[in-house]
Amino acid sequence: MKTPLLFVGLLLFLSSSCQPSQPSTPTPLRTESTLTVDGRLRYYLINLPPNYDQASDIPLVIALHGGGGKGTQMESDYLLTEKANAAQFAIVYPDGVQSDGILGARTWNAGTCCDYAVEQNIDDVKFISVLLDELLKKYPKLNPKKVYATGMSNGAMMCYRLACELSNRIAAIAPVAGTLATTKPCLPTRAVPILHIHSKLDMKVPYEGGTGIFGYYFPPVADGLATWVKNNGCNNTTKTVTNLPNYTLTQWKNCNSSSIEFYFTNDGGHSWPGGVKSRAAADDPSTAINANDVIWEFFKRYQLP
Repeated sequence: MKTPLLFVGLLLFLSSSCQPSQPSTPTPLRTESTLTVDGRLRYYLINLPPNYDQASDIPLVIALHGGGGKGTQMESDYLLTEKANAAQFAIVYPDGVQSDGILGARTWNAGTCCDYAVEQNIDDVKFISVLLDELLKKYPKLNPKKVYATGMSNGAMMCYRLACELSNRIAAIAPVAGTLATTKPCLPTRAVPILHIHSKLDMKVPYEGGTGIFGYYFPPVADGLATWVKNNGCNNTTKTVTNLPNYTLTQWKNCNSSSIEFYFTNDGGHSWPGGVKSRAAADDPSTAINANDVIWEFFKRYQLP
């Protein structure tokens, strides 16, 4: 007697449905990787938050090290990965190009600074743009409207250049201990929210401008902020200034869908507030504020249109 086809189909269905489902492979949360841009091998480290596989709409922060530093140094000294994991955002630490000199220092081409990257006219804006393409494709849960940039010193200067030239991809920036040092007019396609942090005691990139670290001339920080007050359509006459014991906070809030905030600390120096003193000769980090906390609170308020 032939078995009815319906019965055979039922047996096949029950057999397949009883097979144990294969667990999905968890996404690696911390990865060091490379990509090639303009014939150069570029390096980066990305850290995804612990909830990456269960979440969506994850923000991404680009963290740019200072001249002579690197991504892993920035991660260990500024405690940004701990903040990213706690606040559930992704963070990527790209490396600047390494010089062919004895020190092999890594720098960014932020305009007039710094060193090998400027001398070789490295297109670091292109590098960051290509890196974003790579990350958004590789990690689809990242939200392309919530991409931010922060940086220290030369990395802070690179943040400003990204805001000038990649304003359509960077939702907001937070430069620390740097200044606007572009060689071309800064002409963003949209207003970019900016949070700037600097110390009165910083002699390496002086707030007032002048000769600083390695004999470079740096424009005054106030000039860079004035450029962005104009770019963002802020009303300079209605800024608010709050004087606190350890720092001064200046805010321009009446801007085109953006704001500018400037934390000016009385302590610290050329350092990351709330971070770790990286070496004996380095300036002590400010204790007036925690840069990671104020930067993330600022970034959370903005996304690309």
